[in-house]
Amino acid sequence: MTTTTMKKATYIISFVGLLILTVSCEETIILDLKQTSPSVVIEGLVSNKIGRNYVKVSKTAGFYDSGPTVKITNAVVKVIDDRGIEILFKHNPTEAKGAEGYYYADPTFKGEIGRIYKLIVTIGSQVYEAQDELLEVTKIDSLGVHINDDQLEKPDKSNQIYETLLYAKEPKLTKDYYLFKFYRNDSLTYKNNTDVYVANDEGIGENIDGFPSPVYYSVKDTAGVEMYSLSRNGFLYYNGLLNVLNGDGGMLTPPPVNPLSNLSNGALGFFQVSAISKADIVITKDE
Repeated sequence: MTTTTMKKATYIISFVGLLILTVSCEETIILDLKQTSPSVVIEGLVSNKIGRNYVKVSKTAGFYDSGPTVKITNAVVKVIDDRGIEILFKHNPTEAKGAEGYYYADPTFKGEIGRIYKLIVTIGSQVYEAQDELLEVTKIDSLGVHINDDQLEKPDKSNQIYETLLYAKEPKLTKDYYLFKFYRNDSLTYKNNTDVYVANDEGIGENIDGFPSPVYYSVKDTAGVEMYSLSRNGFLYYNGLLNVLNGDGGMLTPPPVNPLSNLSNGALGFFQVSAISKADIVITKDE
């Protein structure tokens, strides 16, 4: 991949919350911060991999509230495919600590490419729905390793100077969108803690020829890359996050709006349906 092509790859940073305070040096501005009703937040994934299917249900906090996010543990969560097959997601079936608010499908369940999946979440008398299609993802052909010159000039204590290079064939007949995740020794890793990385095929080109990782590795690390297919709605959702973060927060800037969601009834978040391709490589001194 050329330097120009690499620069076209879209890096999108996700966020938990954004608070912009504008203070004038000439006068004090008193903001009327009215309390709003908490919103339901639903984050879900149906994939073509066993054990990679979940739905997280929570509520936003009020402006003046503090403390952890409220987890909803009494919802009824199910997914129905376009054949009418129903999959029930159970709340934290293993009673794992820290998994409150998470609902999981049967461990043997995995989505099928080409199917449309509809999510239905019922909380009391309120029903929230969304649907997305499980699109095919191109297979990762291989991973290469390259020393990043900038990191070499200023290595950190862990000597993380290596980046991975991803190689794959990009389908020519379809419009494709991708989400990338990077792992170091099986731990999900970001350049910044709130990063999410997405790209479309216009930015990538006809071939994914040495797509560089945004995170770095040291010798003996196992580097892993996951590539997710995204629907156009999924790509627009992440672009909505980008637009919020690109606001300069000035007095004449419109207030940020929530990213486009595929959920009904005013719920925030997104129900994502993706195929996943993964590859790993061990970093050696020979690279």
